[in-house]
Amino acid sequence: MALRCMKYLLAAAFSLSMVFFSNSSFSQDQHENGEQQAPHEAPAEGEGEFNVTETILEHIKDSHSWHLWGHTSLPLPVILHTDKGFEAFSSAKLMNEHHEPVAYQGNYLYKVVEGKIKIVDEAGTVNEEESKKLLDISITKNVASMFLTVILLLLIFISVANAYKKRGVTSAPKGFQSFIEPIILFVRDEIAKPYLGHKYAKYMPFLLTVFFFIWINNLLGLIPIFPGGSNVSGNIAFTMTLAVFTFIIVNVNGKKDYWKHIFWMPGLPTAMKIFLMPIELLGVFIKPVSLMIRLFANITAGHILVMSLICLIFIFKAVAASAMAVPFAVFINAIELLVAFLQAFIFTMLSALYIGMAIEEHHEHELA
Repeated sequence: MALRCMKYLLAAAFSLSMVFFSNSSFSQDQHENGEQQAPHEAPAEGEGEFNVTETILEHIKDSHSWHLWGHTSLPLPVILHTDKGFEAFSSAKLMNEHHEPVAYQGNYLYKVVEGKIKIVDEAGTVNEEESKKLLDISITKNVASMFLTVILLLLIFISVANAYKKRGVTSAPKGFQSFIEPIILFVRDEIAKPYLGHKYAKYMPFLLTVFFFIWINNLLGLIPIFPGGSNVSGNIAFTMTLAVFTFIIVNVNGKKDYWKHIFWMPGLPTAMKIFLMPIELLGVFIKPVSLMIRLFANITAGHILVMSLICLIFIFKAVAASAMAVPFAVFINAIELLVAFLQAFIFTMLSALYIGMAIEEHHEHELA
């Protein structure tokens, strides 16, 4: 089972990295409106240059560098493809010492504009026609964080599998194995078995992979746990890809009764069957969309709420504001630890539910 989990992990890593590598507007433009407006907002007199919207969006959006603390950032590889071929360089070349975007001369003149790498002219004006030909497959912060999660999960599953191989499945778990085993049993007994019945073992590797993948990514995204935590689960491309995995598994493994209840529901008048068919067919696509939006919205909302509370200190410009903001932020962040687990559980549970509905075999009797 551990080897099968690793196969799902590698498949997920490849698919998710392709989604992030594309840097499409679907994954990168979710905060574009805020990013476009923030640079043009003139700070009121006496307010300095602190911008709440820009600060919050900076935390939850993807980036070509990994901000750790203060003015310390870890540059990441930039990989671009144009009509002149591939080229790679460090993202540090796109920022000056004050972490402000600057132009870099490669095959073209590149600059980060609104979170994306664009081709610009000597005056810094974006060349839209040339930029459309630019394919950005860089290792962004979300991609790097995702690979880190995959490495952690591989270490977890391999160490647990080796422990079982060494001591056997009948021996009492020890060390890290004793922490992971109850969670695996929880997924099996509370998610897989109730919704999948006797066929649960076939889908356990997928359910375990999805559960741990989301949970670890959620934990790494919490500020106190990991410096400059990446908001991977708050990126809709990430949640969309996981939902697509569930969508494929559900519909590939769907039994005859599953499709029969969608296109020609038994036991109903013909007119009602025709009426319900498009609704049921629409539901096939609504289910993965609901998975995608639920995880994305809950994780993003939690990050925005914590950052908003911290920003109150700078909005009121008083240390006294921290007496209210910090305790509330710590409280919300503690709740986020629960939410990180809860959202992984809900996504996995609903995936198991949808799979169970697809593979269920109905034993119906024709009405006389």
